[in-house]
Amino acid sequence: MLDEARIRKAAASIIKAIGEDPEREGLVDTPTRIAKMYAELFSGLGVDPKEDLTVGYEEGHREMVILRDIPFYSMCEHHLLPFYGTVHIGYIPDVSGRIVGISKLARVVEIIARRPQIQERMTGQIADAIMEGLKPSGVVVVTQAEHLCMIMRGVKKPGSAIVTSALRGSFHTHPESRAEFFSLLQGK
Repeated sequence: MLDEARIRKAAASIIKAIGEDPEREGLVDTPTRIAKMYAELFSGLGVDPKEDLTVGYEEGHREMVILRDIPFYSMCEHHLLPFYGTVHIGYIPDVSGRIVGISKLARVVEIIARRPQIQERMTGQIADAIMEGLKPSGVVVVTQAEHLCMIMRGVKKPGSAIVTSALRGSFHTHPESRAEFFSLLQGK
């Protein structure tokens, strides 16, 4: 459970540590705003993303399903700076043809992104949650993101995009499924 009182105290301490006055008019409510913001930004902690995949439909659909361009915002666990971009998900239903509502896939992304993260882990966690929760024949997840820790500090390289992928099941073992997914993704 997020401790907003501790976050407010820590934020006030940081404001003091950078040489500012936490009682100044523009900063007096900043610790409270930060605590509320962190409650929202880290709302995926302690939430099981597979729960959203329990309601499905036995449609007998055995062809690839793709949901692309799912926007996300997350916080880099190394610097607590945002990274943001899009996630593309493809899955092939199992032999029963069980599918889920597409909003459920976007919800999985939202839950996992709302944790202190690194992009590589996030991509794999999305794929694993869908594999475990939906039990399809295969899942592929591709994440494209920009990281403010690379833009604002350190190497300062705006426009750098990081792309990660995770392949599970038939997407890992069948190159033709993988090729079809990437072909359809390119055909935006």
